[in-house]
Amino acid sequence: MRILIAEDEHKVAEQMAQGLKSEGYSVDVANDGDEAQWLAETNPYDIMVFDVMMPGKDGFTVVRHLRKKNIVTPVIFVSARGEIEDRVRGLDAGADDYLTKPFSLTELLARVRAVLRRQRPTPVNVLRVGDLELDLLSRKARRANEEIELTNREYALLEFLMGSSPKAVSKTAIVEHVWDQHFDSQTNVVNVYINYLRKKIDRPSLRPLLHTVRGVGFALREEAP
Repeated sequence: MRILIAEDEHKVAEQMAQGLKSEGYSVDVANDGDEAQWLAETNPYDIMVFDVMMPGKDGFTVVRHLRKKNIVTPVIFVSARGEIEDRVRGLDAGADDYLTKPFSLTELLARVRAVLRRQRPTPVNVLRVGDLELDLLSRKARRANEEIELTNREYALLEFLMGSSPKAVSKTAIVEHVWDQHFDSQTNVVNVYINYLRKKIDRPSLRPLLHTVRGVGFALREEAP
């Protein structure tokens, strides 16, 4: 999952970004409303967390603009302004949730998970490909009834591959969704983590699910024997 944070207080932005990254999310940070609007218009995000009062355009203005452009990415507003009128104004501007400062990182993560669950075309808490399961609530993976221990980065990679299954995804798409950086054609990090994941989910006694698709990238799917 790729998240955009728009927050002009550097310390607050850094704390939110670190907390989200620790949960396996890929995070971009904007420091003012104009940068947030540009990033939101030029990149695909799964959710956006916007401060209300920012230099340049305020959060309400940015979200109203995005909605007029038919960009429907869910938005959570965070603001020190917690009056009922402010919350109503934020929701009417097109936000999906409104969180009043100060807030705990635990609550922010819970709000993010809740909004993301609501945005799924059909509510689902478990992804399945063959006999491989990924529980999105407990963040645990199982194959052939055996639990698989995953690092946060491996979990994020597996979630992206399973969410895209059976389609193949490119290295560029993997980096942009799993790592918060633009694709470097010289990097070997995707291949390294694909190998880590393959060793954990494709044990010798099981049919392979993680496939290399020549000229495209990687796909997680069952293939005919």
